[in-house]
Order: sequence, then C-alpha cells, then structure tokens
Amino acid sequence: MIRVFVSGCYDILHAGHLQFFREARALGDHLTVSFASAEVLWLHKHRRSSLPDDHKRALLTALDMVDDVVVGTCEEEGLDFKDHFLRLHPHILAVTEDDKYGPLKRELCSRVGASYQLLPKTPPQFSPVSTSQIVRFIRAPEEAPLRVDFAGGWLDVPRFARAGAYVVNCAIAPTVSLRDWPYERNAGLGGSGAWALLNGRDGVVSELDLGVGWQDPAIIAEGGLCVWRSGRRPDLELKHDGAFLRGRLALFWTGQPHDTPDLAKLPRDYDAIARAGATARDAVWRSDLALLADAVRQSNAVQRAEGMEALPDAAGALACKYCGGGFGGYAVYLFAEAAQRDAACAQPGFRPIEPYLALLGSAPAQPGGA
Repeated sequence: MIRVFVSGCYDILHAGHLQFFREARALGDHLTVSFASAEVLWLHKHRRSSLPDDHKRALLTALDMVDDVVVGTCEEEGLDFKDHFLRLHPHILAVTEDDKYGPLKRELCSRVGASYQLLPKTPPQFSPVSTSQIVRFIRAPEEAPLRVDFAGGWLDVPRFARAGAYVVNCAIAPTVSLRDWPYERNAGLGGSGAWALLNGRDGVVSELDLGVGWQDPAIIAEGGLCVWRSGRRPDLELKHDGAFLRGRLALFWTGQPHDTPDLAKLPRDYDAIARAGATARDAVWRSDLALLADAVRQSNAVQRAEGMEALPDAAGALACKYCGGGFGGYAVYLFAEAAQRDAACAQPGFRPIEPYLALLGSAPAQPGGA
C-alpha cells in the first residue's frame, strides 16, 4: 500500500481543495489529510478558525477520497504536521507547486525516506478561489452607501497629492446592494468602490489599480461627512455626522455617463482645487452650510474652467457641482432649506439624498426627512 500525505490549513473547504485531494489520492492507495489546529492557525495566520477542530475533522473524514485525518499541533511554522508525519512514515508528501516551505518539507521527507512530490498545476475544474477571498466575501456588507464629493477632488490620486491639502466628501443614502442599485451607472458617485466593497474586495486597492484616487472606497467604507488629508493613502482628519446637511442635498442626473480614469489625464488648476478643499474643511469643522456651499462653488468654478457645461439653476440652491470627474454623471446641489430641496426634486432629473452614517442599532436616514 502506497500511503500519501497532504497538509494545509483547510480552514474553509472549497472545490479547489477537493481537486487537490483527488489528485493526491491518485498518487497512491491511501490518503492522510492533516489540517492545522485552531491554535496553530492563530499562531501563524493570526486568524481564528472558521470551525472547531472536531467539526473540521468530521467534514474532511466524510470526503470519499480521504482515508484518514489528523490535526497538526506542532508550532514549527510550515511543519505543524511534523509529529504525525514522523509517526506514520508515509511514502509520499504531496504539495502544490507554490509550496512555500519546500526546503523544510524535503528535509522532513529525507528523515523517513518519503518522496516529496509536487503536483503540477492542472486546469481548475472550478473558478479558482482562496480561503482569504471567501472570508472577505462573508465579511462584506449587504449594502453600502455611495458618495458625493464637495471639494479637493483629484488630490486623492497619488500623483496629484499635496501635503497640507484636503479632500472633503460625504457618504449618501439611499444605499446600494448587489441586487438593488437605484442610481445610474458610471455616474461619479463612487460606484466602483461600492461594488468592490460589496464583493469583499479592498476598495482602496481596486481604485488605485484603476489609476484613480482612494476617496470613493474610503468614504464608502467609513460613512459620514469626512475630511481627509491629501496623500498616497486615506488619512482621516475628521468624521462628522452630517446633521447640518439633512434635507439640504439633492442629485441631478446630467443624462450622460462619464469615465473618471480618462479624465485624470486632463490639465487642471490644482491650486484652486486645494483652496476649495481648505474651505470645505473649515466648513465641516464649523458645521457651516454657507461656507461649505462656498467651497462647492469654488470647485464648480474649476470644473467650468475645464470646459464642463453650466448646470441648471434650481430655486433655493446655494451651490452645485459635478460629482467625481464631471463632464457628465451626477451633480450635487446644496439647498438652504429642506422645502426648497424637496420642491427642486419634483422637477425631472432631480432626486433627494441624505448623509449616510452607519451606527450600531440604527437605520440610515432616507431622503425626504430633514
């Protein structure tokens, strides 16, 4: 009888593990699977086990290609299965081609005369997935806000970042989910950051990989009305509940989508953008709607200088600007009074929004209430 041995964390079993077990079992007549104990998993992966060890052992034992299951308790990194391996004297230690502990395992095999065998990467029978991906997806929220930016936009893009400058933005309701998206797409509200978060991905990394900035996933994950310091990564200076904005915010759909990565290449007045960001930052510290409106007007002046069309007037509006990179998408409007906001939203193209602040045990404010 040729005995085969494999080891791993196997914290959350998926189809890739089953394929590996089948291919390892095909090398011999008997397969022993060793998984790292909860204590070892915490020691080396800094992660709690998804299941108690006895439950995990029962699941692995129930697999038809597995003949025996042992729990690795040795604290030597990469060799938690060492005691069982020396006791059982298997003929083959099967590992994947990306095994990080090859030298240690080869030396262990030499002690018992076992063969260290790399399993070649065969075409996956299922879409590849990792335990880390599964954990992130489980932790992903069921819904997420989108965002409006008031001032300092583009200063979150690493190559345009300025020391001492600020980006000011606000998470908004209604929220979105993987099944319900009550907004236009490609609209300047940070949808790609929200989509990454809902799918369990790191939104900041996803946005930076696109060549744009981090403000969308940062505010969507944080919630509230926020002041960020310009830089290569999100650096939060102040988080405000946005209460002075309730009943004062609306969106206007311009009728055409836009593409932020392409817009990042255009020349623009970064000095004026930084001044608007500083004004908006002071407004948030003071909870001053009029001062925030001044910052929004400054931001819109920069947008107009880039060639963006004038936005339509709305009675009672203090200020407005294009969201995101502009040249289409949504525009955000600030109103002096809730009644003026609601009257504007009776017109085609306008819709009410509210600041979004997720608090434990509370529901997000929805548009329509001041």
